[in-house]
Amino acid sequence: MRLSQRIRGRAKAPTLLAVALMALLPCGAQQSAQSPRELILTVGKSLVVNSAATIERVAVGYGDLAEARVVGPKEILLDGKAPGETSLIIWQVGGNKLFFDVVVRPNTTALRNKIDVLHKQLQEQLPGQSVVATVEGDTVFLTGRAKDLMSSERAAAIAATAGKVVNLLYVDVPDVETQILLKVQFATVDRNSSTELGLNLISTGATNTIGRVTTGQFQPPTITAPSGASPVTVALSDALNFFLFRSDLNLGATIRALTTKGLVEILAEPDVLAINGKPASFLAGGEFPYPILQGGGGGIGTVTVAFREYGIRLNFLPVITPRGTIRLDVAPEVSALDTTAGLTIQGFTIPGITSRKVSTEIELKSGQSFAISGLLDRRLTETMQRIPVLSSVPVLGNLFKSKSYQKQNTELLVIVTPEIVRPIPEGQPLPALERPLPLWGPTQVPRTPGIGTTGTASEPPSTATIPVEKLLESLKIQNSMTIQKPVEVSGWPGSAPIPSPVAAPPATGPIKQQQP
Repeated sequence: MRLSQRIRGRAKAPTLLAVALMALLPCGAQQSAQSPRELILTVGKSLVVNSAATIERVAVGYGDLAEARVVGPKEILLDGKAPGETSLIIWQVGGNKLFFDVVVRPNTTALRNKIDVLHKQLQEQLPGQSVVATVEGDTVFLTGRAKDLMSSERAAAIAATAGKVVNLLYVDVPDVETQILLKVQFATVDRNSSTELGLNLISTGATNTIGRVTTGQFQPPTITAPSGASPVTVALSDALNFFLFRSDLNLGATIRALTTKGLVEILAEPDVLAINGKPASFLAGGEFPYPILQGGGGGIGTVTVAFREYGIRLNFLPVITPRGTIRLDVAPEVSALDTTAGLTIQGFTIPGITSRKVSTEIELKSGQSFAISGLLDRRLTETMQRIPVLSSVPVLGNLFKSKSYQKQNTELLVIVTPEIVRPIPEGQPLPALERPLPLWGPTQVPRTPGIGTTGTASEPPSTATIPVEKLLESLKIQNSMTIQKPVEVSGWPGSAPIPSPVAAPPATGPIKQQQP
């Protein structure tokens, strides 16, 4: 008993000594001996801090982050205001101080709700696609794989509701663009017929009378009266169909009895292939030149030569709609040179153009057809000229009449048929022209040596997915491709003089102007 009491007494002595030494230390030494404790709270939430002794006063290092309120003699309510770190000091009665490191964390409840909504929308709108959204602060990172560019854009639009989007998605390599073959059939028939009947009478001295009787519709002969010993002369500018003359009667006649029939039939079937959404054109024909005055008038200026296209032309733009149909903006045209409607100046002939053209928009399924244009034009022109009084005589009055009948019948039909097609498989026979006679010389076509001579070419690696930026760059390059047409330089051949400036005929096709 005495030994144990001594041991306990010796153990208490150093404790009392330490308390006495602490009381003799200055205030700063006491603070350094204490380690601050850490308090963690969330923005918008509160925390109760209990004190073993009565609280005298409190202080917060940075009041914009947290606020401390004394709610009782030994309780403090600490409120989080903004994310960050600060200090809390509590003075107790008796001079003791408590130190705390306050960590205020952001409130992630709204962020979690936004992320949950974001993930839900991505799963609903992009089913079966591994698109993952990760939120860091106000930035959303999209990673994973999308099946096409539209899905990538939709995922970016959904993620934009949660903050700034960084699109790191991979996109499946798209399939080959759909190709559309447009078949157009032009069927045009022009029929014309004319009937002409007329009579011109001439007298070189019958009944001592020199003269002629004509309706003027058809060119009559020209009679020159005698002068002195010279006889009567008759000049025939148009002998028509029949010319009769009785020298004993000094009486002659020219008779116009002509029937003309004409038939022009054109059947054209151009086929043009185009990629979905890309325009295509076709022209089978040629160009003819005509002069145009550039600059001032009055014979002063530069005369250039313009070229006007003619022939069978087809321009169209196909677009596959979401319904699976093909919407066409199509403009077919058939034109030909017409010298009868041309113009001749100083020996140079500028022909006219007869054309049949249509411009419209239609929508069809693959393989369906539309007759986009139909024309039936019938015309009848009758011209009659007669001599008064004489033409009213029964029976004989018909000799003093001239008649002309003209009939025109024009029929036009344009049929359009679009088809979605695919390339000819490798190794399949290619279409070839039918040759009535064999060609001279070798039939082998010059070509680049095959892989048996050059060896196998290294093909670019094929991947299932590519970054969205690379796909966008590829599409941008494809959309900027244009066909550069060669510059043609031409002028008037030989040393023939340039004709006088004339008004250029209206153009429906592209016009190219060249300096002679």
